[in-house]
Amino acid sequence: MSAAASALVVAAPVDPDLAGFGRDPFWLILVKAVAVFAFLLLMTLFAIVFERKVVARMQQRVGPNRHGPRGWLQSMADGVKLMLKEDLIPVLADKPIFILAPIVSAVPAFLAFAVIPFGPQVSIAGHHTTLQLADLPVSVLYMLSAASLGVYGLILSGWSSGSTYPLLGSLRSAAQIISYEVAMGLSFVAVFMYAGTLSTSGIVESQSGRWYIALVPSFVLYVISMVGETNRTPFDLPEAEGELVGGFHTEYSSIKFAFFFLAEYINMVTVSAIATTLFLGGWQPPPIPGLSGLDHGWVPLIWFVLKLLLFIFFFIWLRGTLPRLRYDQFMSFGWKVLIPVGLLWVLVIATFRAYQKDVDDRTPWLIGIGVVIGVLVIIALIDPGGARRQRELEEAEARKIAEAPSLERIPWPPPPRPNGTRARSAVPAGTSANGSATVIPADPGPRQEG
Repeated sequence: MSAAASALVVAAPVDPDLAGFGRDPFWLILVKAVAVFAFLLLMTLFAIVFERKVVARMQQRVGPNRHGPRGWLQSMADGVKLMLKEDLIPVLADKPIFILAPIVSAVPAFLAFAVIPFGPQVSIAGHHTTLQLADLPVSVLYMLSAASLGVYGLILSGWSSGSTYPLLGSLRSAAQIISYEVAMGLSFVAVFMYAGTLSTSGIVESQSGRWYIALVPSFVLYVISMVGETNRTPFDLPEAEGELVGGFHTEYSSIKFAFFFLAEYINMVTVSAIATTLFLGGWQPPPIPGLSGLDHGWVPLIWFVLKLLLFIFFFIWLRGTLPRLRYDQFMSFGWKVLIPVGLLWVLVIATFRAYQKDVDDRTPWLIGIGVVIGVLVIIALIDPGGARRQRELEEAEARKIAEAPSLERIPWPPPPRPNGTRARSAVPAGTSANGSATVIPADPGPRQEG
């Protein structure tokens, strides 16, 4: 993986517009850093209210409508409430780590956004600068590394709480993020092969006139992985209320709980920005005639935010419509479906790119590809073991239903009489509900008072 990444970096063309990238004056770098930080905070406040309003509309109920115009300041009111609530720390908690864990969870979410390009070069106070905080030859690898650091905050929060349920939730988070990061990394490989670079700005530039959403398997693979990576419904297993009370943040309150809340929504914005950058052309306008001229100045920033909001709406749509998966189903889907499909798709893309670039006589390749497709179609049509497996499943389900206990076989106690005594059972005297002999004492009648 490292050798391939190095080859891609070496082969990447140098953009003359980025030749002086990183040489901005210190005050301009500071302004862009503060702008990115403020943007993420505002997007978090917006996403919370937007989610509550959209889900309320989907479920035909009233959403936030009290704080601010039409309730749009509800998330700000919730933030003030959390800051003013009493901060409780469990007696058995490891106090330093318990306090540090929410910060460790939130900071990587901010760091990953540093290499996201918001737009092309613009002029700020006479200085030409790119609307991006920093660019690296391996920006995508940096994003994966920064995003994966957030799991340490979840693990530390569960371990330091001194309670069983938070620990189980944090272990679930670790297993979940590790599993779905593998599939997420595989979904990026096809983009690297077509772009020829690991730089986010270079990937955006390579999508001029065409988007990599045409790499449908990679796009679908990433969309599923990003939902699992952010612990969002239907993949919010670390916070399963019916099993783990609240998961890794069960023992947290006040501002420390708000940090976990902030990290979740910033991660949601970050993975949406990564999807926009890698698959939807980043800040570039849609490849529609008449819009190609809207890619200069500050206008591309609007395109970027609109695409970001589209993915956030997708997250909310999933939460309002899908139930939570079982944990075994979730992990099985990640390891047995997503990762094999990702590996197979990488193999197909690598073969196709080699076929495009290096092959002159393509007749043997076409014959070989046709033979492989034909064999796969025949296997899919015949499916020698599919019918047998389906029949075995149906027989097992029928046996399970037949062996299930019936309500008629359960020896129910007789109902109580109004005066407090129990009525005689409908079972004949001398026998119990299951047919065994029993002794029924005589009814002493109502108890005499006094």
